[in-house]
Amino acid sequence: MLKIKNLTKVYEGGVLALDNVSFEVPDGQFLAVIGLSGSGKSTLLRCINRLIEPTAGQILWNDVDIAAASTNELRHIRRRIGMVFQNFNLVYRSKVSTNVLAGRLGYVNPVWSLFNRFPKMDYEKAKKTLARVGIEDKADNRADELSGGQQQRVGIARALMQDPEIILADEPVASLDPVLAHSIMKYLEQINQEDGVTVLCSLHFLDIVHRYAHRVVALNQGKLVFEGLPTEIDDAKFKDIYGRDAERVG
Repeated sequence: MLKIKNLTKVYEGGVLALDNVSFEVPDGQFLAVIGLSGSGKSTLLRCINRLIEPTAGQILWNDVDIAAASTNELRHIRRRIGMVFQNFNLVYRSKVSTNVLAGRLGYVNPVWSLFNRFPKMDYEKAKKTLARVGIEDKADNRADELSGGQQQRVGIARALMQDPEIILADEPVASLDPVLAHSIMKYLEQINQEDGVTVLCSLHFLDIVHRYAHRVVALNQGKLVFEGLPTEIDDAKFKDIYGRDAERVG
């Protein structure tokens, strides 16, 4: 169980990105985080693994407060929290296999990691993980030789290498066309359903939310304005989330 309690983030200059946000995510749930650009979605996800330091509040995971964890404790916590980024965050001059193996950095001796040395079982795991996302034949390609959809699959494979209990997907399909978007979402759905991994995924399009999410939380100007089932987002709640002038498409 992941419990977000009164989470607040104030950036330098007094910009309030998250305003006293609270909700819970049961193990194995696929949760969509929705809202306009600038509503706090990315800040929320990045506070959970402390890529961004929260200003106040608690992030309780299995009764451990991530927000209060020491540097050493945080290293162990991050091992089991995978991250998938909108812009892929790959080392583009490196091979695909090297990028995927980066998911094991939290498990190997820090000295070994400086030289990209990993146990044999990690290399075997990387091959199987690339096969799982359908790009085992790209292992020796440079990351910048791949299409956008393939690069995002590398990002998912890297997250899977961590043996994650949670995956945080920060707008993973925002830069992809609709056909590729669904192919990427299906991999996240498969990981959620087959591996029991909890997925928190920030998304823009409600059709994708309805297709893949078990539950939804919505942010508007850093405030939680909705928590519930995708089917509960009626016209009134849609306006609360996206503004009075927003119009549904389709």
